[in-house]
Amino acid sequence: MDDTIEPPFQETYPTLFDNISEKEGDESWLRMDDVEYCELPLVDLSLLSSNSEHLDKCIKEMAEAASEWGFFQVVNHGIPQKVLKNMRYEQNKLFHQPFSKKAEESFMNFSANSYRWGNPSATSLRQFSWSEAFHIPLTDISRLDECSRTRSSVGLSATKAGSLAERLAEYLAHNLGVKSSYFRENCLPSSSYLRMNRYPPCPLSFEVYGLIPHTDSDFLTVLYQDQVGGLQLRKDGRWLSVRPNPQVLIINIGDLFQALSNGVYKSIEHRVVAQSEVERYSAGYFYCPSDEAVIESLSKPAVYRKFSFDEYRQQVQKDVRATGDKVGLSRFLL
Repeated sequence: MDDTIEPPFQETYPTLFDNISEKEGDESWLRMDDVEYCELPLVDLSLLSSNSEHLDKCIKEMAEAASEWGFFQVVNHGIPQKVLKNMRYEQNKLFHQPFSKKAEESFMNFSANSYRWGNPSATSLRQFSWSEAFHIPLTDISRLDECSRTRSSVGLSATKAGSLAERLAEYLAHNLGVKSSYFRENCLPSSSYLRMNRYPPCPLSFEVYGLIPHTDSDFLTVLYQDQVGGLQLRKDGRWLSVRPNPQVLIINIGDLFQALSNGVYKSIEHRVVAQSEVERYSAGYFYCPSDEAVIESLSKPAVYRKFSFDEYRQQVQKDVRATGDKVGLSRFLL
């Protein structure tokens, strides 16, 4: 049996990779490495346990970052480094299984289509991601059949990230005047998911993305990444690189929070640059509502029409199948 761990990107999508230079030309989107670094706003979450003055200051910092950047970093977030490192160790073990094993439907007792790689909808390299991921609904974690250590490490990380996401969402929503019970009522643990990512070394790192430009279809994302780097975000029409720091967590606003806030908080386009010689790991907790949850702009006049999360996801999937690209919130403008 073939024991290579790498997905067969070029063999599976030969029409995308044949004669790259002739088909893609010298387009600016390929120049992803020559991008300046930015310093994301850094928020000390220990202030949330302080007196009202420091608490208000901390909430204000998060709200300003969510409005101006759509991204911020947090320290003293309550998830011990040991928990994150244990998850990273188990993540490495999963991805270093042979590709043929990872691609089996019964692998680790995950749900069907949990293991994802490349982009079956891509019609050009611009739409292709040189990466692989385990997209894990939280209800799947208890079913992991590898060993109790994998279950406990991944499960503990997801549980703590979920608590953090709920806490931050409630503070950000309180700043907008949303009742505190909104997220507890609409975002049950069973509706969120963990996505563990691996970006293999890419021999065509100047021609292909690690992860294509996109926004997240959730309320907010809690991201843990290693020291390799590659995350970039688009601000004021320019791409900026995020300096890697495994000691912090990165929080970014998703489409649903932008709609709920009536455009006050920004869901910012971001991407990952492929690396030529090293692999990169990250793990994201995506804080999502149940399918029937209704997203409605808080203030008037509303920018977006009212929609359910299920309606939003179906529209995104329809657009991706038809064009290879996500259209997103612009579909729901009034």
